[in-house]
Amino acid sequence: MDDKHCDIRIKVATSYMDDQSQPDADRYVFAYTITISNDGDEPATLRSRHWIITDANGKVQEVSGDGVVGEQPHLNPGEDFRYSSGAVLETPVGAMQGMYRMETDSGDHFDAPIAPFTLAVPGLLH
Repeated sequence: MDDKHCDIRIKVATSYMDDQSQPDADRYVFAYTITISNDGDEPATLRSRHWIITDANGKVQEVSGDGVVGEQPHLNPGEDFRYSSGAVLETPVGAMQGMYRMETDSGDHFDAPIAPFTLAVPGLLH
């Protein structure tokens, strides 16, 4: 399968949710917004997700499931899908990475990797 017909691009924006966090209780809440773009030439559907979330203590959470935010978005070439979700860490800094399992309209399955990104309380990292 050539890469062109399965070109899924993923962009991430993160924010710290100060109002929902309780640092005294080791509870740090982060929101992230993901934009999934189909830059290929074949329609594809996001079937499932797999996340690896690591905090600064090395604690790893793995999250897998069907779709994202209760949906299995179908993206035609040139279309985007954007959603927001969140993660709770026990430390003020952590990282997430993962992949989306995609299926083309012709029935091919492929993984769209989500590059590692940092979750951090503002002002901690310079």
